[in-house]
Amino acid sequence: MSTLHVMDHPLIIHKLSLIRDTKTGSKEFRELVKEIAMLMCYEATRELPMKEVEIETPICTTKTKVIAGKRLALIPILRAGLGMVDGMLSLIPSARVGHIGLYRDPETFKPVEYYCKLPKDIEKREVIVLDPMLATGGSASAAISFLKERGAVNIKLMCLIGAPEGIEVLQKEHPDVDIYIGAVDEKLNDHKYIVPGLGDAGDRIFGTK
Repeated sequence: MSTLHVMDHPLIIHKLSLIRDTKTGSKEFRELVKEIAMLMCYEATRELPMKEVEIETPICTTKTKVIAGKRLALIPILRAGLGMVDGMLSLIPSARVGHIGLYRDPETFKPVEYYCKLPKDIEKREVIVLDPMLATGGSASAAISFLKERGAVNIKLMCLIGAPEGIEVLQKEHPDVDIYIGAVDEKLNDHKYIVPGLGDAGDRIFGTK
């Protein structure tokens, strides 16, 4: 079973409260999503392997540690996942960025892939899938399946807010994928929106309706 990591840092909780507020405009919303993703990146990369190196400080030679050459790939699910990329890259600028485009069929609620562009060596990279909302879990699960079909083996999912229904789907369909989430909300409503949630993340990031 995958591990569910729910963030408990006061800064993340505070900023999530701000993006839930209907009075928060698109510009501030985008900035907050970037900041939250940056803070969550700190947790999602906690287990990166380290190696010892020798360096010269202004005072002397010393041994210290650096990340052990782990290759990372960030895969936002279009379009809302794009809002999380810059915050992640600010901490791990060497990461490669791929993209998966999905839309939800309005009648079946099933995800349909319309675009996929990944780093050529995706099978060698630790992959972090980015999607602000984990609602039904259908889109995230499909994106992870597409990644596995193309060779990815080490995958994590990062979301800002999720519903219990979506988490259950992910853990059932991809028990090998750890989930990093800012907050777990109450439920989904009849329209498959997270309650209390924050509305449509893509519309709020890009100012569309």
